[in-house]
Amino acid sequence: MRVLYDPDPRTTDDIFSPDALAAFRSRYEVTEWLGQDRDAFYAEHLPGTEILVSQQAMGADRLTLAPKLRAIFNVETNFLPNIDYEECFRRGIPVLAPGGVFAAPVAEMALGMALSLARNIHGEHAAFLRGQEKWLFDGNRDSEMLAGSTVGIIGFGDLGRAVHRLLAPFGCRVQAHDPWLPAGHLRRLGVEPVDFDTLMAENRFVFVMAAITTENKGLIDARALSLMQRGAMLLLMSRAAAVDFPAMTQAAAEGRIRVATDVFPVEPLPQDDPIRQVPNMLFSPHRAGALEFALREIGTRVLEDMDLISRGLAPVACRRAERETVARFRSKPVDRS
Repeated sequence: MRVLYDPDPRTTDDIFSPDALAAFRSRYEVTEWLGQDRDAFYAEHLPGTEILVSQQAMGADRLTLAPKLRAIFNVETNFLPNIDYEECFRRGIPVLAPGGVFAAPVAEMALGMALSLARNIHGEHAAFLRGQEKWLFDGNRDSEMLAGSTVGIIGFGDLGRAVHRLLAPFGCRVQAHDPWLPAGHLRRLGVEPVDFDTLMAENRFVFVMAAITTENKGLIDARALSLMQRGAMLLLMSRAAAVDFPAMTQAAAEGRIRVATDVFPVEPLPQDDPIRQVPNMLFSPHRAGALEFALREIGTRVLEDMDLISRGLAPVACRRAERETVARFRSKPVDRS
């Protein structure tokens, strides 16, 4: 199969191990964008392209140039609004994204941050460095256990399910809220389906794992935060747009809740941003999923699905854009600047 390969903003070293890259180049006829005029490059090579590995715009004009196209792989991993999805659906061209590669690393980080919030590991470490540590019980007055506690998960896709798997040994009661999944389906996955307000009010730990859509932007606002139990823990692991950041930081500053976040409305966060001084918050600079293992898994999954497509089979390793939901996603593209 003929492949047009343009992984930007990812790099080849990001997404392929040496062995996977060798397989990619040996199995397929790969034409790679190398920084030349993109419009001219696409106009020249799209007519013969069968597989497109790119997150660049694919409107009706470019799709018309690609009569042989069989699949589009977005290795940036988000479904962005720069593709004429309806035309792809009409022509039976699957648009695929291997976003699930980040689920396990993000879930591990979420678990670690939850434990640190519960036991103030990060706070006592900083106090120890200043010579202000509290020993024994004095250092645990506000601590609590994750084991046997109550956990709510907002969004039960790849990220939410990965967190749920890691929680199994802790014996928690786990509730989930996901309006795109029926209650019976959630029960079969081993969680208790609840409405949003119930989840916010009943759980000591609330994991925000949902992708951003037209429906949930700013979902966790001042009203929702006011429902949380005093001292409960909010872990923001998916996208900053799900939360009203000023309301969240105020709730943390007032000591009403404890917060851990891996994402921010503006990244990198300015050095003088006042959020850096807010107590009861644990910060991570959007690094939860950024492991070599996860990035290299992108190439592995793309190769798996390309093999299936070449044999006339449906792709299974990457997530497929669905007509009913793709227009609702509001993910921001990766920015490597």
